[in-house]
Amino acid sequence: MASAQDINGVNFIATQTDLDAKSVKELAFEIEREMENLFLIIGASDGEKATLTVMISKNLVEEKDLNAGTMVRELGKHIQGGGGGQAHFATAGGKNPAGISAALDAAKKMV
Repeated sequence: MASAQDINGVNFIATQTDLDAKSVKELAFEIEREMENLFLIIGASDGEKATLTVMISKNLVEEKDLNAGTMVRELGKHIQGGGGGQAHFATAGGKNPAGISAALDAAKKMV
């Protein structure tokens, strides 16, 4: 797992894995419980399909007006897909695993 970068007081983590969707979700919630001011994006691929998972600490949703659902819809374009979810947790699925790296880079600019 990548370590957190402090960007304007936000603990930003962007990482890529080959875990399945259920494991990625469990991992995201586990990290969120352990780290404050978190903005986490995990890209995962099974070779043919790609997923993006975005987790944002609830205090950042309120204080910085961040919205994981809105962000994941935009980031999903990089993997030729789409998604949505709640303000603090959202996922996207797509058919372009090669776009995961670009999505992770784009997420950093959203902090």
